[in-house]
Amino acid sequence: MFVSFFPNPKPFFLSALAWTAFAIALWYGGAAGAGAWIGLPPALGDAPPIIGPSVFVSAPFLWFYLYYAVMAGLFCGFWTVTTRHPWALWSTFGTALIIFITYFQVQVSVAINNWYGPFYDLVQAALSKSRPVELSEFYGETFAFTFIAMVGVLVYVVTRFFVQHYIFRWRTAMNDYYMSFWPKLRHVEGASQRVQEDTMRFSTQMETLGVSLIDSAMTLIAFLPVLMRLSGPVSELPIVGAIPAPLVTAAILWAAFGTTFLALVGVKLPGLEFRNQRVEAAYRKELVYGEDDAGRAQPRTVTELFAHVRKNYFRLYFHYLYFNVARMSYVQIDNIFPYLILAPTIVAGKITLGPMQQILSAFEQVRASFQYLVNSWPQIIELLSIHKRLRGFEAMIHGGALPTQDLEAPEAEVDASGARV
Repeated sequence: MFVSFFPNPKPFFLSALAWTAFAIALWYGGAAGAGAWIGLPPALGDAPPIIGPSVFVSAPFLWFYLYYAVMAGLFCGFWTVTTRHPWALWSTFGTALIIFITYFQVQVSVAINNWYGPFYDLVQAALSKSRPVELSEFYGETFAFTFIAMVGVLVYVVTRFFVQHYIFRWRTAMNDYYMSFWPKLRHVEGASQRVQEDTMRFSTQMETLGVSLIDSAMTLIAFLPVLMRLSGPVSELPIVGAIPAPLVTAAILWAAFGTTFLALVGVKLPGLEFRNQRVEAAYRKELVYGEDDAGRAQPRTVTELFAHVRKNYFRLYFHYLYFNVARMSYVQIDNIFPYLILAPTIVAGKITLGPMQQILSAFEQVRASFQYLVNSWPQIIELLSIHKRLRGFEAMIHGGALPTQDLEAPEAEVDASGARV
């Protein structure tokens, strides 16, 4: 799954983590201000944020772009040159580009959050008539948002186009790798499905979950300082009272509760998804044989095979029933959670509409990042079931022991005469 696309995966990913830690330490250790040497100084600590799309071409941003390009280029170039892996360009430089674009999308969210403050204060001033507000001033703020949003739209479209090609390259790499061992693999249950379908689903889910994880990490890096800065008027929380960093603490504890709660509730789902793939494969396999052999896919055989498909689906539906009750209950409470946290501050009138919207937006970003597992749980379940199926291929290729699930006799398998195998 990884050897086919990434050069020497275990050392590659370990070195990627080490190099990332080094690059971050170097940045905060002084490299962030080194841009001043070439006319790209950092932003002053007390300087107000730049509102509008011009922030993306400001000196601090341009210096970070250059710094990232150099650090990523050194790392990716080393692995590309030293390993000579056929997919090294896509797996190294392609991954680095996806990480950078994800960072840029997070910065678009930060720019929009910075826009909330002056815009909603302008709305409050107009509604309360605390000061004169010209129509041109209002339109100017809306145009600023439009320009930021258009940058986000452009980046999103380009990202999706590139990622689609990235996914298909990963699928191609897995397809070529597995087909080179086809004589060993052709006897594995559902072999054709694992090569044709599971490789695509695996690469898609890995990309989706990987980008989401990177996005969550970068969102935390970008928005935690914002949330800390905006927490000034919020001195206490309901029930618990005054605590240090109340908004950040509340976001962490609430997300940790949701993640643990849903992980426990949904613990059986990956295994059920895997068994579902097996009974579907057995049913599909018999139908395919029946296309060329009149003795196959007889009514008794098909009826029994489909009965097992039905049984497994109904079992899956039952377990998803209580899981969805738990998940959607948490999601609905999550919608009003920030308002509950801010209730004492709002009632006391300690903040205006603009800062309140900024807090809500930043709190949502931080909370959503900590809730990565909560939001991604259905995709994680599917990925785990696909991974279990592809591990059967890995075992056959390397002569290892088959996974436990592949050693179990699938309850759906019957022979051509209708007798259970």
